[in-house]
Amino acid sequence: MINFYVFLGPPGAGKGTQAKVVASRLGIPQISSGDIFRENLKMKTELGERANKYIKIGELVPDDITIAMINERLSRADCAGGAILDGFPRTPAQAEALDRFLMENKSQIKKVPYIKVSEAELISRLTERLTCRAEGHIFHKRFNPPKVPGVCDYDGSELYQREDDKPDTVKHRINVYEEQTQPLVDYYHQRSLLIEIDGNQPIDQVTDDLVNLLDLAV
Repeated sequence: MINFYVFLGPPGAGKGTQAKVVASRLGIPQISSGDIFRENLKMKTELGERANKYIKIGELVPDDITIAMINERLSRADCAGGAILDGFPRTPAQAEALDRFLMENKSQIKKVPYIKVSEAELISRLTERLTCRAEGHIFHKRFNPPKVPGVCDYDGSELYQREDDKPDTVKHRINVYEEQTQPLVDYYHQRSLLIEIDGNQPIDQVTDDLVNLLDLAV
């Protein structure tokens, strides 16, 4: 049976950073819904165009669009040994669609780490985030500042604050997440797959807790 892991947490919880650690230890890819959205937006696919109008106002992308993007990505060869899912699923309907896809491919969800962070900390983290215009690389004024202010370390493009990282939109994003995703937390909790992690801690401590709870320590 091929194992997949789902990482849950509100915007700004750091699940992407932690997913990379686990992906590296297991030798499997990290599948970020954000990266998949950006790929589709950049390529101007039909799915990307439909998703973009929701992303710009901080709303969750509808299930049918998201599921279609994810299924296409999971069908690629590099996912044959499993993957870390970051940012998907976000609703029970998406989780059920994922379960069906994995069952058809003789795979399963192994564990679901849930990184919990207070609202005040989330707002602080997200409103200090910067994104590069060329490739979407993410920087942070506190945790990961660019070497040259306002310039991407990787491609030299301008760094800017996305509309969905501005204070009012951030608060709305958090509210949307809590309202629409709490049922997903319950979904995985009822299946004894959920592992809660205190995301208010320093990044290294969150990593240590995560590695220990997933039995990945060497």
